[in-house]
Amino acid sequence: MQKNEPAVVFTTRSDIEASVVMALLDSHGIASFRTSGNPQAIWPMAVNALGDIRVAVAADAAEEARRVIASHREDVGSRVVRLRDEFDDLQRRIGYRFSDRGLLEHALTHKSRAAEDTSGGVFDNESLEFLGDAVLGLVVAETLFRRFPDYTEGQKSKIKASVVSTQSLARHAEHIRLGDHLLLGRGEEKTGGRFKQALLADGYEALIAAIYLDGGLAAAASFLERELGGAIQTGAQQDVVGLDYKSALQERLQALGRPLPEYRVAAEAGPDHRKQFTIEVIVAGDVLGSATGKAKKEAEQEAARLAIATLEGER
Repeated sequence: MQKNEPAVVFTTRSDIEASVVMALLDSHGIASFRTSGNPQAIWPMAVNALGDIRVAVAADAAEEARRVIASHREDVGSRVVRLRDEFDDLQRRIGYRFSDRGLLEHALTHKSRAAEDTSGGVFDNESLEFLGDAVLGLVVAETLFRRFPDYTEGQKSKIKASVVSTQSLARHAEHIRLGDHLLLGRGEEKTGGRFKQALLADGYEALIAAIYLDGGLAAAASFLERELGGAIQTGAQQDVVGLDYKSALQERLQALGRPLPEYRVAAEAGPDHRKQFTIEVIVAGDVLGSATGKAKKEAEQEAARLAIATLEGER
């Protein structure tokens, strides 16, 4: 290697981690840059959201750069934890530590962030949401099958629907403070994207997929058991088959001598295979409840529940 040729001193799949390493080297007076493939081919960003990003320095600074990086690593058993972990708090809260943190970063990347990247090297989490939805459905269905063998298909289906609803997943996402770690574009950030139920639920499903890809089905199932086990048990203990908020709302309005409710689709968002419907329930021209869900019926039930809460607050 010639004296002035670059030498790769660090490799990662995380754009954030690469930036941390470069800042660390800079603080020690060592100039560095990113490469992909050939160390002499300089790229400003990662070529692929799940591909390798290499940090390189001049050959005569390589030994010192490696020493600096090594001094900021922490050995845990036989595994090395690299430098600073941007998502360390989140990993502690979910009880799972990623081997490939690039997957976690990918799961938290909203399409608004990817759209702002001009290099084309940042991919959003929509494909992971799709996979996470399937993993979630499988794990919850198997849990219901094993725990409640005597329940009818209808009972199990209604429990499952309540557990995997947008509102339920958003609540779990809020519990682990997922919104704090979402990678959003400037526009989504300004409009409160970190607190939007649909966005939180989608991010939660993408997180499930990332755990599945990183640790396998057993890891994903273990995470979901910790997260959703209580909700499944609660759903099973309720009279789920008779839980119909739309009928309850209609009965409540009739008892109050008020007009029957109307349900209106206020908005639709997302690709065809991942549609989100926002439904408003209207009584005598007033919106008493509004909710978003993957299916119109799901959103209508949640909107009716919120309308009942509104009526109770008027008493």
